[in-house]
Amino acid sequence: MTKIISLANQKGGVGKTTTAINLGASLAACERKVLLVDLDPQANATSGVGLNKNEQKSMYPVLVDGMSIKEIIMPTELPDLFVAPSSVDLVGAEVELRDEIGRERYLKKALAPIDGDYDYVLIDSPPSLGLLTINGLTAANSVLVPMQCEYFALEGVSQLLTTIERVRDAVNPSLEIEGIVLTMYDERMNLSRQVAEEVRTHFADKIYSTIIPRNVRLGEAPSFGKPIILYDIRSRGSEAYVNLAKEFIRRAEHI
Repeated sequence: MTKIISLANQKGGVGKTTTAINLGASLAACERKVLLVDLDPQANATSGVGLNKNEQKSMYPVLVDGMSIKEIIMPTELPDLFVAPSSVDLVGAEVELRDEIGRERYLKKALAPIDGDYDYVLIDSPPSLGLLTINGLTAANSVLVPMQCEYFALEGVSQLLTTIERVRDAVNPSLEIEGIVLTMYDERMNLSRQVAEEVRTHFADKIYSTIIPRNVRLGEAPSFGKPIILYDIRSRGSEAYVNLAKEFIRRAEHI
């Protein structure tokens, strides 16, 4: 059975899309078949794996017109990594689905036909708590929260946890927190260390031991349309995401 994980954090700039791309690529490198669903109208996950976000079919007709998701899924350079692309049209989906009955379940319905085709589906949600993010949370088995090591990070996560509770109560009672990934960690800064310690105090067993560092090569990779393991496999960023993928597999598959 396919496990569906929504990557969510309504705060922008926390490394959410970077984590979606590079965790997906690293899981694929570990011989897991992965579908990356780009639900963000900015389509950065789409371009970050080398697809032209202006030339692809996108999630828009899947959500709004009922097109089969199988018609839009694209391969990437990695044999086991596939993408359901986004486009700027998805901005309109929020508006067009707003008055529809069951509007928060459209993605869940769209993913049903591919259950069992992939080991993992990773959903890259927009940095907001709008209808697209709610669709991602409703369709998911669990939520992975990328969290930047900075002052306002805990506040953002507490807001997200409130939203997750509401989604559980309303439409998805089995939704779990897969884990929290600390991103953009700078070991030279006291603040990074303090935030990491505080998060561990609050969410002890939910925090991945792998921490994603600030890394120049990680920042460069998307402009070349490559996950970090294809752009610079020897970089600290690549090493961190490979380690995160191994830890993720151990937890998710109870190895």
